[in-house]
Amino acid sequence: MGKIRIDVIDNGGQWTHREWRVLRYIGAETRIIPNTTPLEEIEADGLVLSGGATRVEFRPDLLGRCSDYIDNGEIPLLAICVGLQFFAMYLDGEVGSSEAPEFGRTEIEVIEEDTILKGLPDKFVAWTSHNDHVTRLPDGFRSIARSQHCEVQAAAHDTRPWFGTQFHPEVEQTEHGYDIFTNYKEFVAEYRRS
Repeated sequence: MGKIRIDVIDNGGQWTHREWRVLRYIGAETRIIPNTTPLEEIEADGLVLSGGATRVEFRPDLLGRCSDYIDNGEIPLLAICVGLQFFAMYLDGEVGSSEAPEFGRTEIEVIEEDTILKGLPDKFVAWTSHNDHVTRLPDGFRSIARSQHCEVQAAAHDTRPWFGTQFHPEVEQTEHGYDIFTNYKEFVAEYRRS
């Protein structure tokens, strides 16, 4: 089996290149591609839906073809920040303004050591940058990590190969960020073998 390829869907985030860099560092083949790229042109084993400055509840159109990647249903997805918010809204969950927006270092509490959080401590510090957050997850999703002001800091789907984080695992200030990407890469490799 060749290298695992995980492409980064560019949703205009300021740290999209960091996601690409972390994936390269952990040994994945990767490239950054526009969120307008048709699904049939994507040959990746998995995708990262990057963050972005968009307030998704007002401008979901700026997320390009992310809905197509979700509709496929079979390609593993790791959605970060606004990517997770789009996921929730598109699948009939809810996104709203945070009563206490989180910017900077935030303590994350692991609720469930599921897949992308495998092997992480019960609490760790992550970098956050959001005014909005998921206020209700769609059916089939569950929260696997939270913080003081955000009940969905990470989420996983019960049956689909879908994960998301509200915080930014690609940023240097996030503890265990590389572990999260490595866990995702290992999941994608196992999923490809199945």
